[in-house]
Amino acid sequence: MSAVEQKRAVSTSTITLVVNGDTHQLVVEPQWTLHYVLQDKLGLFGTKEFCGEGACGACSVIMEGRPVLSCMMLAIECDGKDIETVEGIAKADHPLIDAYIKYSCMQCGFCTPGFVVTAKALLDRNPDPTIEEIKEAMVGNLCRCGTYPAHIKAIQEAAAVLRGVVVSAREGGAGSE
Repeated sequence: MSAVEQKRAVSTSTITLVVNGDTHQLVVEPQWTLHYVLQDKLGLFGTKEFCGEGACGACSVIMEGRPVLSCMMLAIECDGKDIETVEGIAKADHPLIDAYIKYSCMQCGFCTPGFVVTAKALLDRNPDPTIEEIKEAMVGNLCRCGTYPAHIKAIQEAAAVLRGVVVSAREGGAGSE
């Protein structure tokens, strides 16, 4: 048998992930990233991999309440963790989704899931962020299309909606109470 035909023996482990509220038991190989498992094993294609080096934020997911880069996390390290993806945020009808559409935060759309996930993590821990706090939270997300100002407006509006502030369509942004 040639070396090409031989399968390399790989140790596997069984892990449990809670993704968007659903529990999954998976057999994983040690080199598999969380991103790979989310897409190729669970069929969640919203999380994007752009750089594969943890530099762009497109692969961001929320793990245990904080944004993490799924391309840099080994799946085996995520055993027992609670993970939220852009699909879970959309399914929950989070105000960020409507705000991102309203403010045209996407052109090509590739970076959008990472921005939405990072913004959701920000709003979960800070329901009324300042512009500077939004900029600081979003610094790890890159957009080739340059839609950064729109993201700030969308996050401000989603924060206002979550706080119960009335948002006027004519104002085009967060209104007053």
